[in-house]
Amino acid sequence: MTDWAGMLAIDLGSSHGRAYWGDLADGHLAQEPLLEVPNGPIRIGDRWYWDLLRLFDFLPKAIRQAADRAQGRRFTVGISTWGVDYALLDDRDELLGQMHHYRDPRTNGAYDRLFDRASREEIYAATGNMFLPINTLAQLAAERRDRPWLLDKAAALLFPPDVMAWYLTGRAVNEITIASTSQFLDAETRDWARPLLQQLGLPTRLLCPLVRPSTEIGRLRPSLRESESLPDTATVVAVCGHDTASALLATPFAPGERGVFISAGTWSLLGTELDQPDRSPDALADNFTNEVGADDRVVFHKILIGLWLIQECHRCWAAEGHGLSFEAIHDAARNAPALTHLFQVDDPRFIAPPHMPSAIADWFTDRGLSPPDTVPAIARAVYESLAANHADTIERMERLTGRRPGPVHMVGGGVQAALLCQFTADAPGRPVVAGPVEATVTGNMISQLRYQGRLADLEAGRSLVRETATLTHYSPSDTGAWSDARSRLASQT
Repeated sequence: MTDWAGMLAIDLGSSHGRAYWGDLADGHLAQEPLLEVPNGPIRIGDRWYWDLLRLFDFLPKAIRQAADRAQGRRFTVGISTWGVDYALLDDRDELLGQMHHYRDPRTNGAYDRLFDRASREEIYAATGNMFLPINTLAQLAAERRDRPWLLDKAAALLFPPDVMAWYLTGRAVNEITIASTSQFLDAETRDWARPLLQQLGLPTRLLCPLVRPSTEIGRLRPSLRESESLPDTATVVAVCGHDTASALLATPFAPGERGVFISAGTWSLLGTELDQPDRSPDALADNFTNEVGADDRVVFHKILIGLWLIQECHRCWAAEGHGLSFEAIHDAARNAPALTHLFQVDDPRFIAPPHMPSAIADWFTDRGLSPPDTVPAIARAVYESLAANHADTIERMERLTGRRPGPVHMVGGGVQAALLCQFTADAPGRPVVAGPVEATVTGNMISQLRYQGRLADLEAGRSLVRETATLTHYSPSDTGAWSDARSRLASQT
């Protein structure tokens, strides 16, 4: 019998967080959902924040339930989250202020000021990260501009999974996969790009020691155990802290396959694995990013807008009295006319509009086109347009890498939208393998199992997924109609 009773996987996404209990028995990875917590932006005036205190309150509750499952035996805890955002600690080990949400408009124009100190080419050559206004680099530049005294007081910068681990253990470290979302990491050395940050006038003393997945962070801090009545049987372990890296770890590629993955959710993260970063002029021009995954593999991908469009439409429609579930919206889209309203989903207007359906309509009216004006038509337009963007990105990535891999693997909660999966097969004319749905949780658990000594390597984890996960296969259809529709869209942008 193993010394470990199992593992607690915490998956904190941008709309909600979940806690799962897991264990490996007879070659099967059992997963039991324990708790959920709502998450999302808190808007105060023009500023957007995360509710860290609600998430902190969630963690001991999840650990308490995991301890009940463990029945006095040891277990591990791993935490995966969204990327780029950060919290600051002072020299007394206390939080400084609130954690800003990546959609906070404070970063507007931040890169213009950074480019006065270092060019786009210099930054990309050092970090290999794509340029997005949500990046930590832009956020820290905005912090330096707006609240320089806060950075002067700060002693440590922690990304979301790091601040959760600090809350549990008292140890301040930066897990490497989440650190690689920041535009602070040297793509070649996999260490902090300190010379670049110094050139940009940003403090490097805030950067913490880097740790890798499947290594120990620490035991629960005594004060937390006492205040929350928690046992001394939990060990917090670094996993692939970036939810995309955890999801990629659980993507069921065949042995040796370097295929296309799409981690589908609020964002669509589309890419492949490389052995070395690609910081070529073409990769920069196409705005691909090089991040770190399991076993220091390069996660070469683009961060595309995803089901945020549907989520925000749902929020607006609910406020207007349309009591539609996501499932009802999906079913309505199925019956709407096909390929009549494709639009460019990565238009900046869709990052954080006050009313998403109106923003979509405006995209069409700005071009003298008739917009979709019903729930079914708007929803279908979103699903089809996301798929068209997937297809364009797949084709650009294949030109960059010089290889045309096999099927497209879609993982994550977004694969529950069957239309999105089917359209992602149709648009580029490529088969799609969808699943697992709980890819981030599964990858989180694989990292913990490797720490526990119960899985040998990355391939053993993916083999486990192939053998046990529920996978759905989609074959492409209507490829001629999709080609014509994508050509029309290209002529309108």
